[in-house]
Amino acid sequence: MANVVVVGAQWGDEGKGKIVDWLSERADVIARFQGGHNAGHTLVIDGAVYKLHALPSGVVRGGKLSVIGNGVVLDPWHLLNEIETIRAQGVEITPETLMIAENTPLILPIHGELDRAREEAASQGAKIGTTGRGIGPAYEDKVGRRSVRVADLADEATLEARVDRALTHHNALRKGLGIDPIDREALIAQLKEIAPKILEYAGPVWKVMTEKRKAGKRILFEGAQGALLDIDFGTYPFVTSSNVIAGQAATGVGIGPGAIDYVLGIVKAYTTRVGEGPFPTELDDADGQRLGERGHEFGTTTGRKRRCGWFDAALVRQTCATSGVSGISLTKLDVLDGFETLKICVGYELDGERLDYLPTAADQQARCTPIYEEMPGWSESTEGARSWADLPGEAVKYVRRIEELIECPVALLSTSPERDDTILVTDPFAD
Repeated sequence: MANVVVVGAQWGDEGKGKIVDWLSERADVIARFQGGHNAGHTLVIDGAVYKLHALPSGVVRGGKLSVIGNGVVLDPWHLLNEIETIRAQGVEITPETLMIAENTPLILPIHGELDRAREEAASQGAKIGTTGRGIGPAYEDKVGRRSVRVADLADEATLEARVDRALTHHNALRKGLGIDPIDREALIAQLKEIAPKILEYAGPVWKVMTEKRKAGKRILFEGAQGALLDIDFGTYPFVTSSNVIAGQAATGVGIGPGAIDYVLGIVKAYTTRVGEGPFPTELDDADGQRLGERGHEFGTTTGRKRRCGWFDAALVRQTCATSGVSGISLTKLDVLDGFETLKICVGYELDGERLDYLPTAADQQARCTPIYEEMPGWSESTEGARSWADLPGEAVKYVRRIEELIECPVALLSTSPERDDTILVTDPFAD
């Protein structure tokens, strides 16, 4: 059976939640493979709105196994609050429907404190635009081999040793930032209190995933953020602290790369970004304002207003290459309804030279100016369209031109937040 990875192919907020939910109805396992609760997915099902941050999008579907993989950094207090919130909306979440990898690193309160203190201390222009939720410091501790992981909660002596190792590092940083030292006993007490509530969901995810695959179960790998925020291939340093591209799906749950059969890249019909960093096609005019208002462009997690701009085909072609995208899901086409003229970025000009990709160096990125191709818009509504025949001719031409420019076919077309307002071109789960 086909296994599918879903990744954002821009700067996040592309509409992954709806697409993952749409696909999860036919999957047996839905696995989060990276990121933390700085990501946010909004699902709209039969008029009910679910806002998820740490939980995989599949939790709202009965009879599925949802997995939080080791590639995620997990705030256990936030997770439990989110579980209770979703349960209050009538969704059943039990250890039979949710599993957390035993080797998942935890986000501790000290990580958020450090995250916010460093951002506040950074000079203007050096701020990353972090959500302040401790994601970066938690990943730093993972790489520095000083994380407290889910499995550590099961043994008091191990837990205390892990906390002591982390505090040796963190207290030195806090002293330099003028923050009080960490209360060791209070932190350990917090972790002991929450341990049984988290451990009931813990398990060897790598083993379960291997067994599911051997049994022919369909696995849906769910990514957070977008490929342009990837720690290696994003617009560094204005990126997240993990690998976002599709290759991380295997590492982030402990399964071989041969388990990935199809990569679906989620792409808006225009471009948005939250926070700091380069954005070649950003619009600081009436068109940008219109995109933001029509697209309701506010972050699910932060509530921050998203920056808006024209579709950047050069960047999406780049992310399709780094993630090995098989097909894209084009979302929010209906937001473009009524524009007389649309623009697509096909490349950049840098110091008199034309480039078909965004260079790596930050100073060069800042000097790049977009090269646009113009296309006529359409006056008819595309909202709620469920077949190609429902789309205006100019809208179809716009979609076809995007396919040509990014060198990747459209597999799904989304025309509203409702899950059924989707045009299926290629079934990612086809055997």
